[in-house]
Amino acid sequence: MSRLTAVASGPYAPPAPTSELIAVSADGARLHVEIHGPDGAPAVVLAHGWTCSTAFWAAQIRDLAVDHRVIAYDQRGHGRSPASPACSTEALADDLEAVLEATLKPGERAVVAGHSMGGMTVMAASGRPGFREHVAAVLLCSTGSSRLVAESTVVPIGAGALRTWLTKHILGSRAPLGPVTPLARRILKYGTMGPGSAPHMVEACARIVHACPRKVRHAWSQVLDLLDLDHAVRELRVPTAVVVGTADRLTPPVQARALVAALPDCVGLTELPGLGHMTPVEAPELVTARIRDLVTTYVTIKEGA
Repeated sequence: MSRLTAVASGPYAPPAPTSELIAVSADGARLHVEIHGPDGAPAVVLAHGWTCSTAFWAAQIRDLAVDHRVIAYDQRGHGRSPASPACSTEALADDLEAVLEATLKPGERAVVAGHSMGGMTVMAASGRPGFREHVAAVLLCSTGSSRLVAESTVVPIGAGALRTWLTKHILGSRAPLGPVTPLARRILKYGTMGPGSAPHMVEACARIVHACPRKVRHAWSQVLDLLDLDHAVRELRVPTAVVVGTADRLTPPVQARALVAALPDCVGLTELPGLGHMTPVEAPELVTARIRDLVTTYVTIKEGA
């Protein structure tokens, strides 16, 4: 699904994977997994956010796959992974564990990058045995652990009960998004991207987000509304870097700063002036470089791997 609705050319066109597989989660949910790059290279795992797909990471995959083994998967109900009635942070953690188990050798460790709901997936899995076996370091992009609706600034009024109520109903709307029109692009850009985002960036994000099924979008919005992973952040004991755009309306910098304060081993906060929520698309080179830095510093390739 994701490959058919993404842009067909340019830096955000999804590259063809070296191989594909299905990872089966604890409850039987089937997850579409793509593997890019050479066998035996340092491993990177990419977890996308709400309403997105593997196509969201196209720029990172294209760059990193030259000398990394890049593993990207569709969250349940997104992209090519079938929808499941189980929508919860526990299911997200189960899914990440399943992907790690299906793609990494025993004892092999990777850098995991999570954007938005993908970052929440990482937090939710932080205490799992499979996570602790396979994850060497983490990059959290544009994400938060709690109070997502209350602290969102999508609705341009002061914080309080009215803003929270309006935000909840906007993000949780059951209305179909429809085709990608000029108006749809403007709305998506306002809500999710910085004001200086180039048209080709907006187009790529709009195509990906509009491809997400309406029922899936609504179901996961309810999980995000009630999210409370503050306890899980304190269990994320691997080196963790955080990236956020200063113009992020969905998970504003206050969310990133709270993560930094709670993380046991934070190795840096990067605030990107004027950028919005879609940091891997809006600042592809910087996000890719941060992933490379984490691999260089924290992933050791064993002889003969």
